[in-house]
Amino acid sequence: MMQVFKEIEVADLASMLEDTDHSVSLIDIRNPAEAQRESIPGARNVPMHQLSKQLDEVQKTQVVVLYCQVGLLSAQACAYLSVSGFDNVHNLRGGIQAWKSSGLAVA
Repeated sequence: MMQVFKEIEVADLASMLEDTDHSVSLIDIRNPAEAQRESIPGARNVPMHQLSKQLDEVQKTQVVVLYCQVGLLSAQACAYLSVSGFDNVHNLRGGIQAWKSSGLAVA
């Protein structure tokens, strides 16, 4: 199957989040316990198993960035959103681990 979503690098996501012109919907698809321990500031926690139930809450007009621990589960979620009609879906390459490795803050 062809990959229909884009990978986004940590640095690109960080600058998008700083840019007030960009409307980014940042979604942490890990379970609530993992998300409470640490998350990227501004992220909304929508666990993978609830994604289909909460699709209508995700803005199709925004850039949607999904992440998990290392980027594997969120890649599956990105593929799911893409086949569900989302055009601007990105997977954070390396997940929150890459974010932290880059020295960026977690909440």
